[in-house]
Amino acid sequence: MRVAVLGATGNVGTAVLRRLQAARTERGDGLEIVGVARRTPLQATGPYEGVEWHSIDVASKTGRDELAEALAGVDSVVHLVWAIQPNRDEAELHRINVRGTENMLSAVAEAGVHQVVCASSVGAYSPAPKDRLTDESWPARGIATSHYSRHKGEQEELLDEFERQYPEIRVARLRPGLIFQSDAGSEIGRYFLGPLIPRSILNKLSLPLIPLPEEFSFQIVHADDIADAYWRVIDQRAEGAFNIAADPVITPELLAGMLGARRIINVPVRLIRALVGITWAAGLQATDPGWIDMAAGAPLMDTSRARNLLGWEPKRSSLRAFQDVLDGLSEQAGVPASPLLGPGR
Repeated sequence: MRVAVLGATGNVGTAVLRRLQAARTERGDGLEIVGVARRTPLQATGPYEGVEWHSIDVASKTGRDELAEALAGVDSVVHLVWAIQPNRDEAELHRINVRGTENMLSAVAEAGVHQVVCASSVGAYSPAPKDRLTDESWPARGIATSHYSRHKGEQEELLDEFERQYPEIRVARLRPGLIFQSDAGSEIGRYFLGPLIPRSILNKLSLPLIPLPEEFSFQIVHADDIADAYWRVIDQRAEGAFNIAADPVITPELLAGMLGARRIINVPVRLIRALVGITWAAGLQATDPGWIDMAAGAPLMDTSRARNLLGWEPKRSSLRAFQDVLDGLSEQAGVPASPLLGPGR
């Protein structure tokens, strides 16, 4: 079996490589791993060892043809290429995220790949009520005021069209909640926090109170657990959509406790959104207001399909994954040799 991971040096990509390395040891049948990234690892060590590397900008004008060549003889492609920054340049994000997906699908068809496993997101879903769990049948066309969510919705449309055009190619899409691990601390801090937010004390806070909207309930999964889901989809040649998240759901009460707050003040979403908009416009933090809309509007997912069909179960609770990323943020943790997650980055 030959598996290609696109976006192989990021938070999830590195975890997927770890899982594939473990599968190669478990199976002992010559599983071949191809890694594709704009910037390849600084050293072929750890999860990057024994991988055939290709430096390709998948969304570029030449990326489609370069990728088709790299995918020759590949059985399954895991597409993880996605940019969150620079979120002030939506045209560039659309180029990487949506055009990159178009190029990938075209290259897959030309190369004769048998399976595509694409990283979607809970953010792909249209707004949904928070008082129940939502399964994979809920519309996945995004939330209009979030560029991240809109792009995920466009990606889902591309996958739908590809399935119609190439019914012989198996297409799976994983829709996880927030994906955390301690090694991603440096990356997540760079993507979502600004220069005035002190990373070093995030896991040591003790706040008297914290303002949170009641709509801020969300789900988390550890990077190693989502990586296991990717492997199960590949190994079982599964297709379709799969919600992936660990328990428990992170409620405002749980979030406040994790952040060391002793009391919650329930505030309207519009107030938090306005504050985020002002501070983002001033360059004080890196999160645009669309992320608030997505946090308030995205569903709480029912993960029964992944558990029943794939036999997938998370080994780490959402609380453990959240604590891991707080520790990683404080320590500015990264994966040695990764061009994205390296120490001090």
